[in-house]
Amino acid sequence: MWEYDRKEIQEYNHYMITSIPLVIGIAGGSGSGKTTVAQTILQRVGPDRIAFLQHDSYYKNLDGLPPNQRVEINFDHPDSLESELLIKHISNLRAGIPVQIPVYDFSTHSRTANTFTVQPHPVILVEGILIFAEKELRDIFDVKIFVDTDPDLRFIRRLQRDISERGRTTDSVIKQYLSTVRPMHLEFVDPSKRYADIIIPEGGFNSAALDMVVARIEALL
Repeated sequence: MWEYDRKEIQEYNHYMITSIPLVIGIAGGSGSGKTTVAQTILQRVGPDRIAFLQHDSYYKNLDGLPPNQRVEINFDHPDSLESELLIKHISNLRAGIPVQIPVYDFSTHSRTANTFTVQPHPVILVEGILIFAEKELRDIFDVKIFVDTDPDLRFIRRLQRDISERGRTTDSVIKQYLSTVRPMHLEFVDPSKRYADIIIPEGGFNSAALDMVVARIEALL
């Protein structure tokens, strides 16, 4: 029988703990403040300790469709996202393997030819409106956080973001919100709240909840 001294056992236990990344998911409706929560965690826990992935990067490539058909796609349905690739990337990061993240162009509804590298880190942080809606993806997370914000605030934030960052018009944002965003929120996003371990009202403006979440992550690390 092999015999190990106390120092060897401590080193082994430390390796086993630190070699398995903590996977955290942040979900919530469009404009709820998920990104603010994620950025707060990144800054306070440390970007050098976190591999950050956004579900928005994994929209399916639509460059094979004419532009007038691309805009008709329901981008708020789980089928519009290549979640299988996200799951693969999370698995690779857990195994210590760097991943190449696709870059999506929201103005043309297509993936660009570019990618960027995300290195493995002790924490894998994933953000997206639908990450708790699919069981295979939901089951990957060790900690599930849902950001819960009133619908009127979410709509205003989405309107401002899509106009300033994605080159959209006010009419197109309103049309999409009424035709797909709101119905899909009621069908997929809001029901997925029941799977959350932590619910944060008002997103990044809830400093007490963010303090608790950051302290919990630090304790788990």
